[in-house]
Amino acid sequence: MPIQWFPGHMHSTRKAISERLPEIDVVIELLDARLPGSSANPLLAELTQGKPALKVLNKQDLADPELTTLWLDHYQAQAATRALGLDASAAAPARQLVAACRALAPLRGGMVKPLRVLICGIPNVGKSTLINTLMGQRSAKTGDEPGITKAEQKLVLASDVYLFDTPGMLWPRITVEQTGYHLAASGGIGRNAYDEEEVALVLLASVRPRYGHRLQERYKLGDIAALGDEALLAEVGRKRGGLLPGGRVNMQKAAEVAINDFRTGAWGRITLETPEEFLRWWAHGQVLDAQRSARREALTRKKTPDRSLQADTTTTKTGPKPPVEP
Repeated sequence: MPIQWFPGHMHSTRKAISERLPEIDVVIELLDARLPGSSANPLLAELTQGKPALKVLNKQDLADPELTTLWLDHYQAQAATRALGLDASAAAPARQLVAACRALAPLRGGMVKPLRVLICGIPNVGKSTLINTLMGQRSAKTGDEPGITKAEQKLVLASDVYLFDTPGMLWPRITVEQTGYHLAASGGIGRNAYDEEEVALVLLASVRPRYGHRLQERYKLGDIAALGDEALLAEVGRKRGGLLPGGRVNMQKAAEVAINDFRTGAWGRITLETPEEFLRWWAHGQVLDAQRSARREALTRKKTPDRSLQADTTTTKTGPKPPVEP
């Protein structure tokens, strides 16, 4: 089953974004460059209703540069959309955002018509760090847990550029199973919403086809081609002090090591998905979701009595009432 995590404050975030959008000129969506498709919020596309969009692939210093280029080209090909890669902690590239937003809304600017920008993203994608870099000070709280920012902030990037920051928001239901696992591996979902061993197994399965040699180097392993994902995770635990009495492997410890090594870049620059792969997963997820909806509707119809049929049955049982004599 897909991983699900939608804390209560995200409902208010959705409402706040909907109310703010009519006066917004450009929407910035911050994505994780290691999983751009999985970290893109489909609900945001619905809410923004075709407004000019800037897709920012954050944490590009942790992502595969060749696949980052593929993703940038993918987004650049979309209407009224620009895309750029960014490391949120680097000051010079961060300033590109203002120029890109001006290019997307050339008729806005100046004190009479200031440029109004909304920045959105999933939890823990690095939005607060980026805002602090843009402002040159700690304007937003940061942390390694999703859901740090809980309320909207209005910031002044330039004399005629206003930035509205919103709390990180997922969508109410994750329909693409791979997306849920990739979000969990990246830290975009709260720890209480997933099983770390299960996430680590999917993570290894996603990484090994393109970057198996990185895993061999990191954990000093031989050929891993013959190892299943569970056996590979056990080797990670064995090499990183995850042994229990009797030589058994602590798989929970192994999972924590694997996930942490991915998040910190210990495996090198890795991207978990290409545009083609993600679009295939998305299409498959929509088919499965439609099938689930059809099954639910059929079950509801089966459980709900047909009132017209009940009326007919009652009439048949009792017969028509005799006419009242005058």
